[in-house]
Amino acid sequence: MPLRPEATLEWARKRGMGHLPDLLGFHVVAVGESGIEAEIPIRPDLLAPNGYLHAAVVIALADTAAGYGCWAHLPHGASGFTTIEIKSNFLGTARSGVIACVAKPAHLGNSTHVWDASVFRRGDDKTVALFRCTQMILYPKA
Repeated sequence: MPLRPEATLEWARKRGMGHLPDLLGFHVVAVGESGIEAEIPIRPDLLAPNGYLHAAVVIALADTAAGYGCWAHLPHGASGFTTIEIKSNFLGTARSGVIACVAKPAHLGNSTHVWDASVFRRGDDKTVALFRCTQMILYPKA
């Protein structure tokens, strides 16, 4: 499925303003046919009580990047999507710096999309998590 014409870097950077992505510091770095790249700077308030990055922040980064990718690739006539399944494998963590994510489509169908995302530490590129989600494509009711 081709990228929707309105799915620009500027669109992606404005999309989350005033919502959870904005609250977390979600920042889109690239939008393209092959996927979305985004990042979140780590702040003390995003850490769990144990001093490490909260798993929910990692999932929010990956799920948001995949969601932006899904929206950018919606089939003609679709009105939106909803996530119906997510899976994460955590392989590392972080305490400071920036975590980044690259989300790529594994399947772009008319009724579902499947997106894979890799979350890693900016700087040393150590993988923090591998993520997969499935979105159900929504259409207006007749």
